[in-house]
Amino acid sequence: MSVVIDSPAGVTPPAGPYSHVARVDAGSTLLFLAGQIAIGDDGEIVGRGDMGAQARCIFEVVRGILAAHGCGLEDVIHIRTFVTDLGLLPAYGEVRRELFPGPPPASTTVEVSRLFREGALLEVEVTAAR
Repeated sequence: MSVVIDSPAGVTPPAGPYSHVARVDAGSTLLFLAGQIAIGDDGEIVGRGDMGAQARCIFEVVRGILAAHGCGLEDVIHIRTFVTDLGLLPAYGEVRRELFPGPPPASTTVEVSRLFREGALLEVEVTAAR
């Protein structure tokens, strides 16, 4: 078994002291992505006040991290979501249904009072397997 901790080139750098992904190769590959918020390359929140825009931004970052390890959204097996307002969940659900048209990954969604960056409406962690 091998473990690689990584923040792939070409993906927005982590917004704090963490790596984007832990890759475990044990006959198959498991990726455990760090929680992602909607931060652009300039370090600013993308889509301030817009749950759909933030969700799209986050999943583009997730897609880039997965691609750097030979995986795609189709390899996602679990999604953990932290939202600041469950009332905004329909916009997030719309993006998720678009990006995961088949059987949806297992998931957990939790409302939290706030996230570590002001203006972030959600944070998403994914686990992928290939």
